[in-house]
Amino acid sequence: MEIRIEKTTHPKEKPDQKNLGFGKYMTDHMFMVDWHKDEGWSNARIVPYAPLELDPACVVLHYAQETFEGLKAYRTAEGKIQLFRPEMNAKRMQRSNERLCMPTLPVEDFVQAVKALVKVEEDWVPSEPDTSLYIRPYMFSTEASLGVHMAAAYTFIIICCPVGAYYPTGLDPVKILVEDELVRAVKGGTGFTKCGGNYAGSILGQVKAEKLGYTQVLWLDGEERKYVEEVGTMNIMFKIAGEIYTAPIDNGTVLAGVTRDSMITLLRDWGYTVHEEKLAVDTLMKAGHDGTLEEVFGTGTAAVISPVGELRYKDDEVVIGDFKTGELTQKLYDTLTGIQWGRIEDTYGWTVTI
Repeated sequence: MEIRIEKTTHPKEKPDQKNLGFGKYMTDHMFMVDWHKDEGWSNARIVPYAPLELDPACVVLHYAQETFEGLKAYRTAEGKIQLFRPEMNAKRMQRSNERLCMPTLPVEDFVQAVKALVKVEEDWVPSEPDTSLYIRPYMFSTEASLGVHMAAAYTFIIICCPVGAYYPTGLDPVKILVEDELVRAVKGGTGFTKCGGNYAGSILGQVKAEKLGYTQVLWLDGEERKYVEEVGTMNIMFKIAGEIYTAPIDNGTVLAGVTRDSMITLLRDWGYTVHEEKLAVDTLMKAGHDGTLEEVFGTGTAAVISPVGELRYKDDEVVIGDFKTGELTQKLYDTLTGIQWGRIEDTYGWTVTI
């Protein structure tokens, strides 16, 4: 893919790396490429970051035909910049797009575009501990036409922002509310995709959780409302009696997380038995009360790993590990971030140097 580069003449002032927050400061440039049914992909370019101009009848505004991804670029102690398993994000976006009847960008073009934009924005990749450059690829229908159908035109864009910790509490344990009324995903739906509608539909549960003093929502399956699936922004894993349990991804209701896959690989290499199978919430809460629920942690690109210190299901509450970060949770975090920031040798071939 040939990429035209137009650099800004008015670069922004870079924010304080010690107070980045998450998703607040956009970099100077963005990548864009267009798709039309008669031409395919064309006009790949990196241009100054700027507002988009959309027709009021733009299909995405009415029928939400949109998908997105999330990955990061990391600066090592030696000053190198590297990505983490970008091809997995590319393949997952292809699966999301296929489900929503959108064109798919070839994996090699996706990775090339990410690398090219990060190269242009390399000065934006922060160097403070636990900071990174968050990368947001997304695609949406741009045709101006009312009618529910596969659109004739789409645009794929990548924007970036330097970030610190996703949660203000960092690696401190969070409190999770198990949602027993609302539903996030059902078999045959779009639960396995990264589309905006999935997240919009989860906000009500999030609001409910926050009113009760909880950080996130743990969703149950949409059919029986019996089995735990994933948290609003993360996959989730449970260490019960020395073994790991996490929801399966083959039923189409749980996102195939890149961090999830990486954690499972590490855990199995360390000798842990990992069960990718349904886990009843009643079984989970029982394990919490009898002491066999040893650790709970969420996994995702934004937070990497998020220890869970408390679960609430209906009127039942359990505290996990005295509300402290578990030994295995800490080891997973240290190992994966060690690979991502180049502090630990990458024996899996996961990192890609820019």
